[in-house]
Amino acid sequence: MFATIKTLILGIDARAEDRLTDTYAIELIDQKVRSSELDLTHAKQALAGLIQKSRMETRQLDTVTARIVDLVERARAALAEDRQDLAQTAATAIAELENEQAMRRRTVDMLEQRVLQLRQSVETRHRRLIDLKQGAIAAQATRKAQGAHTDIMRNGGAADTLGEAEALIRRVMSAEDPFEQSEILKDIETGLSHGAVADDLADAGFGAPTRSTAADVLARLATKD
Repeated sequence: MFATIKTLILGIDARAEDRLTDTYAIELIDQKVRSSELDLTHAKQALAGLIQKSRMETRQLDTVTARIVDLVERARAALAEDRQDLAQTAATAIAELENEQAMRRRTVDMLEQRVLQLRQSVETRHRRLIDLKQGAIAAQATRKAQGAHTDIMRNGGAADTLGEAEALIRRVMSAEDPFEQSEILKDIETGLSHGAVADDLADAGFGAPTRSTAADVLARLATKD
């Protein structure tokens, strides 16, 4: 039973941690970006220091090599003049310098190998940091879009407003026109009373006029003058 309770508690804690991570995902991404930038800066500084040390060791190796070449020539010249004492001294110095040369060459090789490895690491970190920054921009844009969609869904928002406006337009456009309706009713009443028949006959000159016309009005005005 205790194992079951422990499992449930761990599950609850995991879900709570997931919710917390989702809530502050953008902030966490920004923090990771800053941390990665700082790590990359330190790696670049370490690479620069390693390259500088490698160059210094290379210069010292070149100096030792040049001294060996110089002493070898001098020792040969001493041997040619049968100066065994000077040739012996030169040979001792040459042997010591050759040992130093071998040691410095191993150091230079080791430093060059480390420079190569660290340079590759810096380049990889640099590419990953670029990808991380682009991902952060995409994540921020996605989060903003999600927030806008959530607000719309929570408040009804633009979707409900547009729907209400469309419903009002349909209601206005489908409403009956009272003027048109009155004209239709008038035509119906006229037809039922056969008043239109008398009007048609009067207009044709059969019987007294049933309604005033513009010609009647002009004739009446002329008579008054």
